[in-house]
Amino acid sequence: MKHDVRMRGFAERVDVEIVDAFLAEHAQVLGGETVPLLECVGRVLAEDVTAEFDVPGFPRSAMDGYAILGEESFGASNYDAIRLNVVGISLPGSPFETRLERGQAIRIMTGAPIPDGADAVVKAEVCEEEDGIVSISEAVAPQKNVGAIGEDIKRGEVVLSRGRRLRPQDAGLLSSIGRAEISCARAPRVRLVVTGDELLPPGSKPSGSQIVDSNSVVLRGLIARDGGSSLPFEILPDIPERIREAMARTDADVVLVSGGTSVGQEDHAPRLLSELGELAYHGISMRPSSPTGIGRIDGRFVFLLPGNPVSCLAAYEFFAGPTIRALGGRNRAWPHRHARVPLARKIASEIGRTDYVRVAIENGLATPLATAGASILSSTVRAAGAVIVARELEGMPEGAEVDVLLYDEEPGAELGLDGAARGGWSK
Repeated sequence: MKHDVRMRGFAERVDVEIVDAFLAEHAQVLGGETVPLLECVGRVLAEDVTAEFDVPGFPRSAMDGYAILGEESFGASNYDAIRLNVVGISLPGSPFETRLERGQAIRIMTGAPIPDGADAVVKAEVCEEEDGIVSISEAVAPQKNVGAIGEDIKRGEVVLSRGRRLRPQDAGLLSSIGRAEISCARAPRVRLVVTGDELLPPGSKPSGSQIVDSNSVVLRGLIARDGGSSLPFEILPDIPERIREAMARTDADVVLVSGGTSVGQEDHAPRLLSELGELAYHGISMRPSSPTGIGRIDGRFVFLLPGNPVSCLAAYEFFAGPTIRALGGRNRAWPHRHARVPLARKIASEIGRTDYVRVAIENGLATPLATAGASILSSTVRAAGAVIVARELEGMPEGAEVDVLLYDEEPGAELGLDGAARGGWSK
């Protein structure tokens, strides 16, 4: 697929879908790296995992009771109990080492090895032991209450497949088959290039005409959510040489430039990207985030994210987030839960433009927030989530059911929702 890679000014804006297709085509899963077992949860497998051991590796008791030769209990009843000599005990990690002979039984606990000579376990509730003799009032068939070798996992079985995102129980399974480490897709390394003479570091107090940077804080959280690893960074002044140096570094898979992405006097990033590599797209038919730029330097993805906080968030969610997830082997789809909610009032839009609309959810209705300002970060805090208005729509009418991409990760938390559907919005 051939793409137009001319530098685009804002007189010509490209559709969201074209940029998304470009990124989907070029974002390939990074190579594998060895990850310790205790750090693998949330990572994506880069290999099929085959069990090298049976689990369990020995026949074991499925309950507390007595291990016996099953056929010796045939005919046992409440009126005619079978009596066997109790000759020992088998505990988890401390088996009975002697072979069990006919006429004998051993006390056994759940998970303990079945001794040689026994093939069944009779539950403790139908047994009475006195003076070394156990009276059994219920028959058990051979193999009853016995966990067989390989009952859980058989040696040679593929237990987890390449591409799986590991859950806590998956890590537990890996431990049970003796894996101390595992090959996972490498976590994408992400460099933040935050620019602006007016910015103070996070944690500072606003002072005079300077503002405290919030984009890096938001972006670091989103990068971690999407499985990326943020590299150390510093806020840079609007000096082209400093910005060029940071963008050109080769230690990252993805570079996120925050600020200086438009066409103003201090917006150096688009020109620098076109000089260092490829500025594939600059100016996108969307609101907010239209000044977003997309490109690559020697195969490294570079995203020019607007400095306005809401625009920065939206551009990340549309373009950078799916790419980081894809590089790490995850699904590109947005990792948000969905809720189908009627609109409290209409959303106005324009055909040919994709809109990212923040909404609150009140009394079961989605209310578009009054502010449209891309610099109003607090609107994303007041919002329950966002509605995407596709470019072929001229808004959405009052009462229309819309898909809300929920910001909150807890089902229904603070939203008054019951059973909101899970899933990701796939563009």
